[in-house]
Amino acid sequence: MNSTYKVSVNKVFEFDVTEEDILKTDITSNLDTTHHVLLDNTSYHTEIVQSDFNAKQYTIKVNHNTYQVNIADELDARIKEMGFSIGSSKQVNAIKAPMPGLLLDIQVKTGQEVKEDDPLLILEAMKMENIILSPRDGIIKSISATTGDAVDKGQLLIEFE
Repeated sequence: MNSTYKVSVNKVFEFDVTEEDILKTDITSNLDTTHHVLLDNTSYHTEIVQSDFNAKQYTIKVNHNTYQVNIADELDARIKEMGFSIGSSKQVNAIKAPMPGLLLDIQVKTGQEVKEDDPLLILEAMKMENIILSPRDGIIKSISATTGDAVDKGQLLIEFE
């Protein structure tokens, strides 16, 4: 399988980069953060100025020009489609079923204050129990399902205030 990465530069330019593209690039490490890159017979001197590996955000200097780079893979795109992406997840106001299944337990009540990563509910799908955690701190505004309900993918389960 040939993975494709979505690379955003300065939030203006977007590129699709494949593993094949990466293999065609000649990269030599000079130090931990500096590299010499040879691509299409053009030489580049690069330095990783700052990196946030978890958010996949980097500040990179290429030939004395600085760029803000974000990298996303296929899994990141799928997570974003489900409404659980990093960064924007802090703005989530609703929890939807990530897959069809049976709602085994609801561990919160309307009006309850929750913290990020608190368990909200347990969803059984394909004979596995999936604990759905709170993506942010907040107060439960409403609960749209009850224990024992069969839910469809994308069905609204919980809303935050």
